[in-house]
Amino acid sequence: MPVVRLPGESSTNGRPHVFDGRMPAAAGDLRVEAHGIAPVPEGNRYGGPGRLFTVWFAPNLTMTGVFTGTTGVALGLGFGAALAAVVLGTLVGAAPTAYLGTWGSQTGAGQLPLARLAFGRAVTLPAVLQWLSSVAWDALIGLFGGDALARLCGCPFWLGVLTMMLGQAALGVLGYEAIHRLQIVMTFVLGAAFGLIAWRLLDGAHPVAAGTAHGADQAGAFVLTSTIALSLTLSWAPYASDFSRYLPRATSRPHMFWYTLLGLTVSFVAVQALGLLGASVLTDQTARGVQELLGGGAAGAFGLLAVALAAVCSNAMNDYSGSLALQTLGVRLPRPAAAVLAAVLGFPLVLWMHDADTTARFQNVLLFVGYWIPGFVAIVIVDWRARARARNGAPIDLTAEEAEAAGQGGTDGSAGRTKSVRYRSGWPAAAAFVAAFAAAVPFMNTTLYEGPVASALKGADLSFYVAFLVAVVVYAPLRRRPRA
Repeated sequence: MPVVRLPGESSTNGRPHVFDGRMPAAAGDLRVEAHGIAPVPEGNRYGGPGRLFTVWFAPNLTMTGVFTGTTGVALGLGFGAALAAVVLGTLVGAAPTAYLGTWGSQTGAGQLPLARLAFGRAVTLPAVLQWLSSVAWDALIGLFGGDALARLCGCPFWLGVLTMMLGQAALGVLGYEAIHRLQIVMTFVLGAAFGLIAWRLLDGAHPVAAGTAHGADQAGAFVLTSTIALSLTLSWAPYASDFSRYLPRATSRPHMFWYTLLGLTVSFVAVQALGLLGASVLTDQTARGVQELLGGGAAGAFGLLAVALAAVCSNAMNDYSGSLALQTLGVRLPRPAAAVLAAVLGFPLVLWMHDADTTARFQNVLLFVGYWIPGFVAIVIVDWRARARARNGAPIDLTAEEAEAAGQGGTDGSAGRTKSVRYRSGWPAAAAFVAAFAAAVPFMNTTLYEGPVASALKGADLSFYVAFLVAVVVYAPLRRRPRA
């Protein structure tokens, strides 16, 4: 296991420690954040809960969400039914994400490092999946952003993607504060851009009042549409506390929850509603389609620029959280370098997605990168609540063992000498995690695979709900057993 230590020590055996490092000192401090998975000390915390609204609002104003919104109509739902499915799924996915985000101010730790409390050494499993998911999302969102930048600048697609990824990698390197500050600005810029897109859509699009699906087919389409919307908001859950870990411990948890919930819900519902409104005209789900929708000229150029900037904003968060996931695996790579690595690996994946049936690959990647998340969320929540009950209402704090598990490390009491962390095996969490995913397989529905239960239910994808419930049922009793 990696050797970790208390924040503040500058080296281990004379070498810089990659899990610690320089932290932003205040709002507007845009120097490179070298700090990795070590929890942020209370003395280094700053900011207020209001910034959680913008950091969770701006990155979701992407064409990915707009094109996802067309799915409900494509499945045969009318506008009203499809919008209801989108709102329901968005809220169900946003609530646990907002709840997990409140842990950042209490612990100063990121979400995957905190998962060691439940998973112990088995955290490798969700950490690998989270890291791979961050690369997949880079590609998914970069596909549209890179295409938009290439059309805007008149350069080859690969060069547009490369330029965009250099920008997101730079943001990922700068880290927490740079991402927060940019999202404040982009909330207004992207809000204006998508307002323009909405105006153009309302001018020429005609919402589908009545769908073509009826009876059981309509119910199946409603559930699948809701699940896809849920997958969007829940996909942020493994990132949640990464962007609240610098907030002071005294920050209001209800305020943190509601700002996050509003940021996620308003943004995702807005962009998917645009997709529903414009489903009849958004047949070309590319940057060219956006440009033509806006009529070319200055409006078209502004729309392309907004699509590219939105991709940079969203992917910078993927790269940042991906860097923390990689360190959680024990990889001794400085956080800025780990952020760059995620962007570098996303580049060939974008080219692969671009060189085939974009729509099919888009839906497949969207669902498959999220199927593991419900089980993960259920396990860490059950573990957290059990620890809270054990404290009998005392303030949430990391014990020495918990601090080590979350990445802070500890000393052996001898002049600051470091000791190796000895994590619990985490087999109950691993067993529940695998069981949850396995139980969900028959309920999955993508163009690559449709489970037998999903097929019997006319395409309804209940896998996220099944995975969550199975994880709770399996993990809760196993957690009560003696530690391994």
